[in-house]
Amino acid sequence: MRAVQIERFGGPEVLGFVEAEAPVPGAGQIQVEVRACGVNPADWFVREGGMGGGLPQGTGFEVAGTVSRVGEDVTGVAVGERVFGGMLFGGFTAGAAQFAVLDFWARMPEGMSFEQAAAIPMNGETALRILDEVGVARGHTVFVNGGSGAVGQIATQLAVARGARVVVTSGEAKAATLRGLGATVVGYGEGLSERVREAAPGGVDRVLDMGPGGQLPELVALAGGDPAHVVTITDFAGADALGVRASGREGTEFRFDALETIATAVTTGSLSVPVWRVEPWENVAEVQESIKSGTARGKTVLRVAP
Repeated sequence: MRAVQIERFGGPEVLGFVEAEAPVPGAGQIQVEVRACGVNPADWFVREGGMGGGLPQGTGFEVAGTVSRVGEDVTGVAVGERVFGGMLFGGFTAGAAQFAVLDFWARMPEGMSFEQAAAIPMNGETALRILDEVGVARGHTVFVNGGSGAVGQIATQLAVARGARVVVTSGEAKAATLRGLGATVVGYGEGLSERVREAAPGGVDRVLDMGPGGQLPELVALAGGDPAHVVTITDFAGADALGVRASGREGTEFRFDALETIATAVTTGSLSVPVWRVEPWENVAEVQESIKSGTARGKTVLRVAP
């Protein structure tokens, strides 16, 4: 099969196409013929050696395609079915390939494209998980720090659907989008706490942090001083120092059971998970760099040639 491979850790130049053996599913896994692969910040982080591991490695954590082989102890899915899902962190990631092995998956709803389905697994699961981890519920005021990206936009919609009020940080480029999703938008930078308190004079009940790091002391203060009401997916070192929940690392209880529910909500129009760009997988290096540089304005999906 044809696959994108990392021969050594480094910049976009280390990504190249190779001919490789198709991966074989183990117990509890399935093999899919990949049609689309979502791209995430984790991809360039892995490429640069941020997660370590042996070489060579593949790239890509989430895909959509058709089931081509079923491993032992797998029930409820058959060869030829359209599915979407991904690989667990810490393993060999190889979504940008003609065939991939999935650790978790769900069936694609009727009418959903492979490109749309490939945009859901990581962002949708993360958004739902962190809302549940801090118990966002009706009547809460939720502050989403650094929430203008894909995870933040999904989390905003899910929180609003639960009956919560959402305040989110965003630049002007995405402010209108977030307001359209039901959020109150405040700007980044100095004076953040004052702006949040002005937007939520009754106080903040829960905080979801997906910012660049270093802001957790301020965020805990906004949450009434209770670190149990704050969750971060980016600042693990700060979380350890303050007793804040750090979600997504080893020991996290992932919510893969919710993927099909999220996908159904997308097809019925009750949840928006927009795909900003669809690119041929030959453009994988440029796409990863656009995400790293912050110039990407939304979710990008690679179309994998059959």
